[in-house]
Amino acid sequence: MASATASISSHSIASRDLKAVRIEAVRQQVAVVPAGPAVRSQRTRAVRPLCAAEPARKPLSASAAAAPVAPVEEEESAAATVDYEALAQELVGASPLEIMDRALDLFGSEIAIAFSGAEDVALIEYAKLTGRPFRVFSLDTGRLNPETYQLFDKVEKHYGIHIEYTFPEAGEVQDLVRSKGLFSFYEDGHQECCRVRKVRPLRKALKGLKAWITGQRKDQSPGTRASIPVVQVDPSFEGLDGGAGSLIKWNPVANVEGKDVWTFLRTMDVPVNALHAQGYVSIGCEPCTRPVLPGQHEREGRWWWEDAAAKECGLHKGNIEKDGAPKVGVNGNGSAEASAPDIFQSQAIVNLTRPGIENLLRLENRTEPWLTVLYAPWCPFCQAMEASYVELAKKLSGSGIKVAKFRADGEQKPFAQAELQLQSFPTILLFPSRTARPIKYPSEKRDVESLLAFVNSLR
Repeated sequence: MASATASISSHSIASRDLKAVRIEAVRQQVAVVPAGPAVRSQRTRAVRPLCAAEPARKPLSASAAAAPVAPVEEEESAAATVDYEALAQELVGASPLEIMDRALDLFGSEIAIAFSGAEDVALIEYAKLTGRPFRVFSLDTGRLNPETYQLFDKVEKHYGIHIEYTFPEAGEVQDLVRSKGLFSFYEDGHQECCRVRKVRPLRKALKGLKAWITGQRKDQSPGTRASIPVVQVDPSFEGLDGGAGSLIKWNPVANVEGKDVWTFLRTMDVPVNALHAQGYVSIGCEPCTRPVLPGQHEREGRWWWEDAAAKECGLHKGNIEKDGAPKVGVNGNGSAEASAPDIFQSQAIVNLTRPGIENLLRLENRTEPWLTVLYAPWCPFCQAMEASYVELAKKLSGSGIKVAKFRADGEQKPFAQAELQLQSFPTILLFPSRTARPIKYPSEKRDVESLLAFVNSLR
């Protein structure tokens, strides 16, 4: 699948959708739209609420009563007989608008868009452009940013819809907070909190659907999302009928790059989260989200205190490498993949072996300082800083400062953790001249200017 989509230009895909939008606008101008009761807002389009949806905002039952029975049965029958692996291959070159249209056509009222309050508002815009009824749901964890709640309100008003909110079980949240405090995830990882506030509520909500639509993209996290198909049988959650294979997952923007999603959003002038203008790219709960810095990958703004391999909350665990069956990139425990090509390839960068860096550690009177990055080639955050580190090495060439790299994953990881202050990838160390202990770069600004200022301040 990955190889089949490698040559797809997300820019051309997005451009095709913009052209389709303009065609649709002309079609709507020509069409005669009757006035009065026949013109309905999106607010009455939802047929069945998610089982965990906000009680006060359930769609009117009259909508369900008005829906014809026979067409629904035909939709269900058609969806049940689809070969989704073959369909994914068929839609490899399709645009997000085409994929969205196919999803809504197949599942009707039994499918809903998962909206996180970030750039996945593009999914709602695509759904609107199909002209078909659609539903939207969101997980309210109780710890979202104020700007995210404000966006929810703007989106509802802009599209004339009610978002079906899903909440965690109050008792589970209470037990977690009372036993471990409000910020336990900073000490023992985010998985437990995400399981209570996100994964379990999502599991409950999806039980009321036969399919769902997500905003996953391959470029969001190359190590963990590189093989996302545009449609699949959900490997992790169950749907309305229960059991394995009872839920279909659609990823219409899987093959689109983030920059092209933003081109689409700006062109269509849709409401977006105000946090994006403050440097936030990937947006989740307030305590676990921050702006990304120059040279950082977008997912590095999430759970920044953890290793790169752990930056998933569990909502899309079916698209992440399984223990014992890793995909291209990184496996579940963060060890190296033989298939991952090496990075920081430059004649200006010294490739240190284990004996080489051990000798560097033992030297108490170095004749020249060494700047060294501890990295893993599969790590998307290491990949994101490659260009700036190579540029820095060229700038420092002939300056009396050596620039080096040491691959610290796999068998070398325990050593790097014990002797080289490794906590997550990448870690940057400066071995000063005439000082034994290396100094760890304390910032996550990995642009050339910031790294150069660090080096110069300790020369």
